[in-house]
Amino acid sequence: MELEFLGTGSGQPSKFRNVASVALRLLDERNAVWLFDVGEATQHQILKTTIRPRKIEKIFISHLHGDHIFGLPGLLSSRSFQGADRNEPLTIYGPRGLRSFISAALRVSETHLSYPIHYVEIEEGVIFEDETFKVIAAPLRHRMESWGFRVEEKPHQGELLINKVKADKIPAGPVYGQLKAGETVQLADGRVVNGKDYLGPEQPGRVITIIFDTMPSDSELALAKGADVLVHEATYGMSKEESKMARAHGHSTSRDAANLAVKAGAKKLVLTHISARYIGPLLQRFIGDVHHVFGQVYVARDLDVIDVPFEKEQHD
Repeated sequence: MELEFLGTGSGQPSKFRNVASVALRLLDERNAVWLFDVGEATQHQILKTTIRPRKIEKIFISHLHGDHIFGLPGLLSSRSFQGADRNEPLTIYGPRGLRSFISAALRVSETHLSYPIHYVEIEEGVIFEDETFKVIAAPLRHRMESWGFRVEEKPHQGELLINKVKADKIPAGPVYGQLKAGETVQLADGRVVNGKDYLGPEQPGRVITIIFDTMPSDSELALAKGADVLVHEATYGMSKEESKMARAHGHSTSRDAANLAVKAGAKKLVLTHISARYIGPLLQRFIGDVHHVFGQVYVARDLDVIDVPFEKEQHD
């Protein structure tokens, strides 16, 4: 599981930051990529990565401001050409009006896709769930309808308790694999053993929270609770003047994001959606200020990749 930042700027592209888009790479977990927001030129950024558009299985859109959706028509069209022989379906989750925007762009440009799109209009609560993942959406506080997302990986099966297996004198061999799978096995000596009796507790899955444009809101805490990685917008820095600008435009400061990480007990905070004003010394001050509030913080740059490792709990 990896996060790849395709655009980390706010409002409009700059020399150093493209506009908002984050890819959640789930190639080991489900051989797929999920995108969160698709700002202008996202497909150009993808060309600089190893992401294949036909691997994009789901797209989650936080809100309908242009810097978060203007890249959609081009990406959808290009995905059709690059995956035309396989017709992989695509599901797009977004606020009311997103389907109309996409449909109009494709109709006016006479773009015909080679694959089906399934649209899901976001409502509060669980918007996707299968045997491996669950995605929860909650409303945020912005100048228009805006949503945050919590991606929960389902628990992993517990580890084989090898010491217990050996204590019961179960001979090594293929039977170990059967026990690890939780199967009931008859041994050569006639004993029948249940693999579930030799498994440790389930291993908790990873949690990633992605919050784009918002002012501080009560709903953020539930989304971010215990997250392995909290991705949060930080359009502005910590000064009083910057805080006023953030509130005036419906955004968060880096302090807002850091305070949320502390309250939620997040393991790591990654800041994105950074104003173009923060370069050079101003960016260094921006980074230093956040570290005083929350130590495990990283300010994302375009094309950064952040690994989210699965850390197993050890049991005897």
